[in-house]
Amino acid sequence: MNIGIRAHDIDNQSLDDLVTKISDKGLTSIQLALNKSFPYMNTATGSLSPGFAHQIGRAFREQDIQIAVLGCYINMIHPDQTERRKALERFKEHIRFARDFGCGIVGTETGNVNAEIAYTVENFKEKPFLEVVESVHELVAEAEKFGVIVGVEAGVNHPIYSSKVMKRLLDSVDSNILQVIFDPVNLLTIDTYQNQEEIFQEAFDLWGDRIVILHAKDFIAEDNKLKTVAVGKGLLNYDFVLNYIKKKKPFINVLMESTREPFIDGSIKFLKKSFQEA
Repeated sequence: MNIGIRAHDIDNQSLDDLVTKISDKGLTSIQLALNKSFPYMNTATGSLSPGFAHQIGRAFREQDIQIAVLGCYINMIHPDQTERRKALERFKEHIRFARDFGCGIVGTETGNVNAEIAYTVENFKEKPFLEVVESVHELVAEAEKFGVIVGVEAGVNHPIYSSKVMKRLLDSVDSNILQVIFDPVNLLTIDTYQNQEEIFQEAFDLWGDRIVILHAKDFIAEDNKLKTVAVGKGLLNYDFVLNYIKKKKPFINVLMESTREPFIDGSIKFLKKSFQEA
């Protein structure tokens, strides 16, 4: 099983410190959000170069850690057109230098009709969906030039909020450069989590072949909402999810998300045991 983690869920003082901590856990891959993992470096738009990317990538490669995803989570439908343009250009810069990091996927969610990312039913209207399609078309056009995958993640607080809407996006863009980062928890709400197997099966049926990354986190129901917890500490049916992954997606990167110390070692053991028994 190919278990990794979001790099910014590991506290670090330097690049070498981060690499060492991840390697010591026996983790094989990461999702790397440059500005979150390296706040002490200049990672603003315009700062990237082949040299910068090679330096970061080499540090991880020397410990046999794959940069599976460059996380560049933007609001691709930001209501301020200037801010939207800045966000899209930042993502496109990540695309241009992804291969120098040794990475083939740049990932994002699909944003929000408001400047602040928060749940609103306004996201579910036709206009936001069409704006997402327009932005994704632009990002995919850039990615096709560089042979890099655009990984898009659905979520119930975004315009791509369900498996059916994700399928519509895939059909609307019609490029195999566009693939899916699958986060099962992101498709659930307090009203639907008890039907999670049905929801996940729909996702597998509609676009299981397009899943390139599995995000692993967990949840509990508390105060009439879902609360994120460390992997293995909640209600997600990992037996169901990993049974599919084991059969259909051998060696896929399973990246833990929102799992921090002191829970990382326990979550790794949980995933390995669940995968073995799936």
